[in-house]
Parts: sequence; structure tokens; C-alpha cells
Amino acid sequence: MRVPIRLEPLTVEAFQPFGDVIEVTGAPDKIINQGLCGRFHDRATFDFSDGRAGLSLFKAEPRALPLTLEMVERHPDGSQAFIPMSEHAFVVVVAPDQNGTPGRPLAFRTKIGQAVNYHRGTWHGVLAPLHEPGLFAVIDRIGSGSNLEEHWFHAPFVIEA
Repeated sequence: MRVPIRLEPLTVEAFQPFGDVIEVTGAPDKIINQGLCGRFHDRATFDFSDGRAGLSLFKAEPRALPLTLEMVERHPDGSQAFIPMSEHAFVVVVAPDQNGTPGRPLAFRTKIGQAVNYHRGTWHGVLAPLHEPGLFAVIDRIGSGSNLEEHWFHAPFVIEA
């Protein structure tokens, strides 16, 4: 039996316990480049226990709704930002921590122009683009040791539009 999860729009308020929504909202903090560019400054907090920040590129296979959710993961030693490199929505799954295991997951659909930064230790789903090319810039911890914990659910969830 699969437990349904309703896909919700990604908002700053709903995502705040899990990380940062990275997007252009409001007026720029500063105008730069001869007045031709607005800088929206410091939109995410990167947090690493050790190591350093690194920039990687991920290419993920597109997914289709309904989407079966069998597992979530977290990174105890560092935050992790996913920035799409195309103008397509993607699915963001997070779950509150309940004494070291994930609680009931929440699922969000991004708007074009939104990215996310998961707080260090946040349970989250795997990268789930809804369209090709599925290309993302990822900022996360580069360091020694394994920075990955996985949790497989006893019964899968299904994310519905």
C-alpha cells in the first residue's frame, strides 16, 4: 500500500524549517554592473561541520507524477543547495526529523526561478526534475568521511499533483 502525499507549491514559509528557498523577490539589494544588474544578496546559509564548499553539476533523469517515494536521505555534515540550470520545475521532498528518523514527508513543486538549500541534517528526497535536461548546479560539503544517511520507508509514499 502506498500512502498519498499532496504536492504543494514551494513557499518560503512552508520550507523554512527545512532550508532556504532561493529566488529573486522584491527589489534588488544593490544595483551593479553599470546599472544593468540587480544583486539579490546572500540568499542562502551554507553550513558545514568541516571541509569546504564545493560546486558540482548533477544531471538527473526526469521523473513523472505520480512519483513513488521509497527513501529519503540527509547530510549531517553540511547543507546542500540545488540550483536548476534550466527553466523547469522540480519536485522537492523534505521530512521533519523525529528522534533520528524522518517523520511524514512533505512534497513541494518549485516555480520557475526557484532553487533550494537544505539545512544541514534535513531529511530530503532525491533530485527529481520533471523535465529534461535535469541539469543542476549543486553547492555542498567537500570533505572526508561519509556525509550521507539514507532511510528506506516500510511502506512507500506516492506524490500526487
